[in-house]
Amino acid sequence: MDIGVHRPGELSAADRAAWAALQSKAHLGGSPGLANPFLSPEFTLAMGRCRRGVRIGVVHEGGEPVAFFPFQRTATGVGRAVGLGVSDCQGLVHRPGFTWDAHELLRACGLAVWEFDHLAEGQAPFEAEASGTFPSPVMDIDQGYETYLRKLRERSPKFTRTTLAKERRLGRDAGEVRYVHDECDPAALRTLMGWKSAQYRRTGRSDRFAHPWITRLVQQLFHTRSAPFAGILSVLYAGGSPVAAHFGLRSERVLACWFPAYDPAFAKYSPGLALHLHMAEAAAADGIAYLDLGRGQKEYKDSLKTRELLVSEGWVTRRHPIALGHRARRAPVRALRNAVLSRPEFFEPADRALKRMGRIRSRN
Repeated sequence: MDIGVHRPGELSAADRAAWAALQSKAHLGGSPGLANPFLSPEFTLAMGRCRRGVRIGVVHEGGEPVAFFPFQRTATGVGRAVGLGVSDCQGLVHRPGFTWDAHELLRACGLAVWEFDHLAEGQAPFEAEASGTFPSPVMDIDQGYETYLRKLRERSPKFTRTTLAKERRLGRDAGEVRYVHDECDPAALRTLMGWKSAQYRRTGRSDRFAHPWITRLVQQLFHTRSAPFAGILSVLYAGGSPVAAHFGLRSERVLACWFPAYDPAFAKYSPGLALHLHMAEAAAADGIAYLDLGRGQKEYKDSLKTRELLVSEGWVTRRHPIALGHRARRAPVRALRNAVLSRPEFFEPADRALKRMGRIRSRN
């Protein structure tokens, strides 16, 4: 393979256009997952402005770019998917029919190991070394919102009826309900991040927005616009005040759900569910094929989903001491976390303990 490794700022406009074109046509070549906005050049460029070591391996055939491999690299050759821990889709963006040798790719990129936790489906050379595969629920809206809503009523009539009724009651109690699909007010984004930080603390989870680079990343993506890509802030208002909001990323065909949150004072109205239905309606009108709700078991995802994608986690490793050491450190942590998440007898007491810690932390 003819592979060149570049810093994000070194990509030419022609390279970025070729990358975007591969994503735009991915569904026609049988790889619809490659259209995910986390695999867009804009996400990698934003990561490059917020984190060190971001690189892109560009594969050429006949002088033309046929594949793009974004990654983060340490000085010792440890590689990670770009945005590992916050990115919900990872892999190599390529033209239809392109095949590659994973170890040859790593060697060309100067990597001893490459770690991923949301590998897109269909990346066979990487999947061969995956340690686990997990569902990522989606809401299909390619046939229009009314079709989605009709099927939701057929599958979950009580859930649909209750969610819509709660939104009507919200309007009666709090004032006119108004939805803005693409809110441009930075104050609304700050409100969302404040809600989300409080939610993380309340539930005993690590507050992502306590990491300045994640805050910078979200703010940059909020201001990022191109023909196929945008950061989208969606807000549900009641009586002129925000009650629920979501920030995610949009490509030509996919709206990737990322940071949803709501004002706990309005929890009894389930404003987050109403927000997702409004998002689906507006996204369908924009020509989006589906909303990717992201890996992770949540009751609201099970209620809203129409099907599931599969994402993988694991490592691709070369014969190298650095790779062996990295995997030895990381594998037990991942195995323990996945065991807890997949077993109710482990997850439920752990979740209760985290929430108790969150309540204590919130009071201090």
